Amino acid sequence: MIIRTALSRLLRHPLSALGLFILLLLLVVAVGADVLAPHSAYDGDLQSRRLLAPGPGHWLGTDDLGRDILSRLIHGSRITLQVVVLVAVLAAPLGLLVGTVAGYCAQGRARVVDSLLMRVTDIVLAFPRLILALAFVAALGPGIENAVLAIAITSWPPYARIARAETLTLRQSGFVQAARAMGAGPVHIVRRHIVPLCLPSVIVRVSLDMSGIILTAAGLGFLGLGAQPPVPEWGAMISNGRQFLLDQWWVAAAPGAAILLVSLAFNLLGDGLRDALDPKQAGRV
Repeated sequence: MIIRTALSRLLRHPLSALGLFILLLLLVVAVGADVLAPHSAYDGDLQSRRLLAPGPGHWLGTDDLGRDILSRLIHGSRITLQVVVLVAVLAAPLGLLVGTVAGYCAQGRARVVDSLLMRVTDIVLAFPRLILALAFVAALGPGIENAVLAIAITSWPPYARIARAETLTLRQSGFVQAARAMGAGPVHIVRRHIVPLCLPSVIVRVSLDMSGIILTAAGLGFLGLGAQPPVPEWGAMISNGRQFLLDQWWVAAAPGAAILLVSLAFNLLGDGLRDALDPKQAGRV
């Protein structure tokens, strides 16, 4: 019932519905890439198909190795979706755990736990995400798996700050006091009462952060530290096309437009989720 109500509120926002439609389309394209791609994403032809302009045979043109750009974009959507899902699965639960534990321990003798966790969070937040991700990838080595791990390590602090702020309010609520009076321990209270109420705020923040995650992954790919050739990763495709930017602009423009479109879709969806999951907005939507 709650999910149906939130979805109904979300679909009342035309721009949010558009963002959701684009992301669903991305999911369909990623799942059916082998069927939807008109050509191979890896096979090229240097003699007859190198740097062809967009046309009927190749709707987005070809790159310097004669590979169809549309096919590479379609297969690259899998990598983008993989990065987004893995980072969300790794970073959001970690941030939620750190934030709720820190917020619940913010008073009394356990205050040292809150101070320790928040100082670690502040240290990570002090560094720009891309710079810190570059440092981790340089230490771990290039590759899509290491890029996902590096982005996840640098993405959890905002979720921890939000969860801590929510927990500081919830820990003084009547139902928490009642659970404590009935003998419930801190672990039970945090897991059963506080974490579920912190989830909506974290979900909204995750959806709004997806565009930044995509840009960070594309930045690592652009610098050669993400997915390695010949994998069709969008950032690496832009890096490959920058040398042809003036004459064969479509080589870099096509993956750049794909990144822009998906990032915009996540932002539009995040704005709608913020209103749909906020009880204060129920009477306004």
